[in-house]
Amino acid sequence: MRALIQRVDYAKVFVEGVLEGSAGAGFLVLLGVADTDDETSAELLAEKVVHIRIFEDDTGKMNRSILDVSGDMLIISQFTLLADTGRGRRPSFNVACEPVRAERLYRYFVDVVRGRGIETSTGSFGKMMKVELVNNGPVTILLDTDNYTGKNHDRH
Repeated sequence: MRALIQRVDYAKVFVEGVLEGSAGAGFLVLLGVADTDDETSAELLAEKVVHIRIFEDDTGKMNRSILDVSGDMLIISQFTLLADTGRGRRPSFNVACEPVRAERLYRYFVDVVRGRGIETSTGSFGKMMKVELVNNGPVTILLDTDNYTGKNHDRH
């Protein structure tokens, strides 16, 4: 499971021109679910996201989490984070989880985050979306459960 975290002043997601979800200062999280992922992966990654310290403290050091700053979170599903560009010019998405299971794990991830008391909004799973944001920093970090579990969804 991969999460691309962007520290934002705000983020909004639109589906067919209609506002679907939004967040104030906090995170925009793009979430990709791999075929090797499960609830344990979702819990692990959600905990990493809510506890990563990328907000500045009083001395200007990145030392505060989204919990510490009472930030918002907008979570959007994005299977393209699992793109394999190793061959040819067209990305392969063979390691992306099939949609029904991916949506279940995506929703589980969202529930874990909400369970930590974070004001959380979402996009619309499987739909084409337009995302508007103001990146703060910019600070953009990629988290991958492969780095914590020993699994490797890039190799099949």
